[in-house]
Amino acid sequence: MSLLKLNSRDLGIDLGTANVLVSLGKKGIIFREPSVVAIKANTEEVIAFGSEAKEMLGRAPDTIKVVRPLKDGVIADFTATKLMLRAIINKVTKQFKLLKPRVVVGVPSGITEVEERAVQEAVISSGAREVYLIEEPMAAAIGSNLKISEPSGNMIVDIGGGTTEVAVISLGGIVTSSSIRIAGDELTEDIINYCKRYLNLVIGEVTAEEIKTEIGCVTPFMTELKKVVRGRDLRTGLPVKKEISSSEVEFAMKDSISKIIDGIKQTLEVTPPELSSDIVVNGIMLAGGGALIKNLDKLITEKTGIHVIIADNPLDCVANGTTLILENIDTLKNVLTMAHGRV
Repeated sequence: MSLLKLNSRDLGIDLGTANVLVSLGKKGIIFREPSVVAIKANTEEVIAFGSEAKEMLGRAPDTIKVVRPLKDGVIADFTATKLMLRAIINKVTKQFKLLKPRVVVGVPSGITEVEERAVQEAVISSGAREVYLIEEPMAAAIGSNLKISEPSGNMIVDIGGGTTEVAVISLGGIVTSSSIRIAGDELTEDIINYCKRYLNLVIGEVTAEEIKTEIGCVTPFMTELKKVVRGRDLRTGLPVKKEISSSEVEFAMKDSISKIIDGIKQTLEVTPPELSSDIVVNGIMLAGGGALIKNLDKLITEKTGIHVIIADNPLDCVANGTTLILENIDTLKNVLTMAHGRV
């Protein structure tokens, strides 16, 4: 049996800074949870992971360590990542009766060799038999149904939690790319900092994410939206409610959004002319959670002069890409790197 002959009992993982998605062969996405794990401080026993652990953020006693183990798209806390992955893979393999599956993992295009090895070791130690890596922009392009194998330039912009991945793809390969460590998490932090500086309000990460999701925008709305948020008054230290508007959120995120757009423009500037002309015709595909920020597609079009298409189910593009690779391994195996294996 060929080493690369994967089947419906193999797993694809989008190991995201904000969320972990797991796909199983032809079944598609079977697991979708926040990238958070709660661990007993002394024993390293996993108490909870995913949504259950996320609810503990900012609320846990000293005996419980609640961790987001990935930062900027890569592993920041190896032990916590290993424990989280082990818990996820154990849950999935038991539920679907899988025995030491092969695993395809989406990783940022700017990942270092050290970070690559950390991903490999975390997945192998979590019970996988073999690990294959695929660059996230390629996985997102496949999951967005871009025609990556044709001799035509396609641009994918995948704005995740930790990184914004920008890539130009032609003939089944990435021609030019950039990995910008500014994405959804940075935008959330921008909102936290704005509230602290301008509203004298201390809010948590979960509240800031709600603000971003509900009223976040990058250009003004016809009718301004407002949201009442709860936090701690910076001056009195007491709990308080205050109102924040969509124009304030736009201002808070402005610098980070500008850096993301600059990254897109810089990638376009180094793209070969023939592929640039293709992109003008084909447009820019926008994927990842950042694609859901209101009016971002319009702003990118305004700044680049190229029309932007938001992918169907943008949050799922990388995970869907790994699923399609598992289903079509014979034709897509050239996009994979065999990172670690035991025959």
